[in-house]
Formats: sequence, C-alpha cells, structure tokens
Amino acid sequence: MSRARAAWQRIPAPVVDLALVAVAAVDVWLNMWEHTRLGVPLAAVGCAALAFRRRFPLGVFLLTLPIALMQDVAVAVLVALFTLAERSRNRRLLAVCVALSAIASSTPWLAEVDRTMTLVFFVYGLATAAAPVLFGQLLQAQRDLARRLAEIEEAREHERALHAQAVLARERAQLAREMHDVVSHQVSLIAVRAGALQVATKDVDAKEAARTIRSLSVTTLDELRTMVTLLRASGGHATELTPQPTLSDLHKLVESSGTHTELSGELPPAVGTPAQRALYRTVQEALTNVRKHAPGATARVELWQDGDDVGVTVANTAPTRPSLSLPGSQQGLVGLRERADILHGTLEAGPTAEGGYRVRLRIPLSAD
Repeated sequence: MSRARAAWQRIPAPVVDLALVAVAAVDVWLNMWEHTRLGVPLAAVGCAALAFRRRFPLGVFLLTLPIALMQDVAVAVLVALFTLAERSRNRRLLAVCVALSAIASSTPWLAEVDRTMTLVFFVYGLATAAAPVLFGQLLQAQRDLARRLAEIEEAREHERALHAQAVLARERAQLAREMHDVVSHQVSLIAVRAGALQVATKDVDAKEAARTIRSLSVTTLDELRTMVTLLRASGGHATELTPQPTLSDLHKLVESSGTHTELSGELPPAVGTPAQRALYRTVQEALTNVRKHAPGATARVELWQDGDDVGVTVANTAPTRPSLSLPGSQQGLVGLRERADILHGTLEAGPTAEGGYRVRLRIPLSAD
C-alpha cells in the first residue's frame, strides 16, 4: 500500500491532472444523456477546469456542477469534490457542496418520476457526493497527523539535544570542581614542598631540581586555573562524581596536608553522604589555602553539631614567614559556597583578629 502510494506521488502533478481531464471527458461523452448545443460546451468547460483544481478547488467544482445535470454519476464532479475536501477545512462549505451536487444529480428526475423516487435519487446522489468528500477529509487528517508526528519527533530531538547539553554542562562543572579540589590540591602540595626544599637544601643540584619542580608546579597550577575557568563557564550546579571521599578520610587528609593540623570533634552517623562530601571538601580547600597563603601557620579542624545542624570550622594562625608566589584559581570558595547552597547551608570565610583565617561551614543534618 505504501509502495503504491509512493509510486503515485512520484508522478508529476500536471500529468495526473491531464489524465483526470481525459477520463472526465470520456465519461461525459459516454454517459451524457443528450449532446445539446449548450450541454456540450458546459461539459467541455467543466472537464477542462479540472486542470486547475489544485489552485481553484471551489471554482472548479462550480464549473463541473452543470455536468451533474446531464448524467447520473459524473467523474468530473466527484474529482472536484474530492479536491475541495482535501484542501478545505470549512465543513459547512463542504456540506453545502455535497447538497448542491445531490440536488443537481436528482433534478432531471423531477419531471419523470414521483416525489418518492425523486427523494430516493436525492439520497443516492447525497451518498455518492459524500464519498469523495469523506475520502478527501481522511487524507487531509492523515497529512495533519503525519505533520504533527513530525513536529513531535522534532521537539523530542530538540529536548534530547537540550538534555545532552545539560548533562555535558553538569559533567563539565563536576570536572572543574574535582580538578580544583583534587588535582590542584596535590600540585599545590608539590609546589610547597619543592619551595621548602629549595630554601633548605645546600646542594646546588638539589636546589636547581627543586626550583625546576616548583616552576613546573606553578605553571601547572596556572594551566589548571585556565581549564577550571573554561569548564565552569559552560557548567552549572552539579551532582558529585563517584566515588567521593567521606568523613572517614579526614584523618588521612589532615596527615598529608603538609601543615601542623589538629583535628577534633565528632559527628553523628546520621550525617548524609552529600553532607560528608561537603565537609571533606571544605577542610581540603581550607588546608590548601593555609599551605599556599600562610606558611608556617598551624591549623585547627573542628567538627561540631548544633541542634539540627552540623558543620566544620577550619581556623589557622598567622603565617610565620612570607608566602610563596603561587597562583590562585579564585574558584575554591566559590565552589564551597555552591556546595553549601545546594545543601541549604551557609559558608562563612574571613580573616581573624589574630591575623589568621577561618572557614566555617554549617549545613542541616538531614541534607541530601
């Protein structure tokens, strides 16, 4: 069925129209009751008008209507009705055209039979005229449905594209956060240790190697800063990558921080995994900043619970020596505040009266 329809659609429209004109002309010639001087020209005009049925469907129907007065079932009238029904959405107009066609086809019988037979012929003509109209409306509905399905599929494709972009943006934001929290943390530690070795060693080769390591670490941090900025520019709030550290990893973090740090306090086991990750990242970022900006300082990490809230406070003393010239991405506290906002918490960060710095995170115990 679909192959036949596809083959029919490949036929040029002018060829189809000319074929219908020829069929209608043969039908009129064979079935017209009387070949009168007026009837023949009217029939010829009606048949020829079918060539313009696509552009002027209503006009062509009116021109073919006289043919219905000359024969029982006229191909030209049925074709004109089908074309009009296929292209018009005016149901009232179609109903009027069906009625006109039925009246025209039953009019010749008024003088020859009684009223009952005339009514029968009218009903017959009504049914005959309604058939192409219903078929034309069916094809119109089919086209509308196909168009609507195409629009729905296009909308779905657009939604899938938007979803893919949103997923990509979230992944970029996740990657930016993890690069800053994990990779930057390790590279900063390398730079600090290399700088300390450069100052402490007396061996010329070791001093040069430490200088090279520190220089490469600084360059790497610069590149990481650029990459994090680019990734954040196209990302947004995101969920965390897995696997992620929890509070059980805090001791290891403190021991490897490169700073003299005291860890105190405990939190209840009911603290959710997202909250644990936020607390861990806060401690990690704060200790990284201590190493970078407060050399020689000591730090204190305190876990605490206040009613329905839990939190962590990381405070450090004033630095005992000038800090090394290390680049900063300026994204650490931004990322921490994003985490706090997602969990409906707050983050406070600022200098202390003693010359140190304090970071304090508060989040609900039920945050998830």
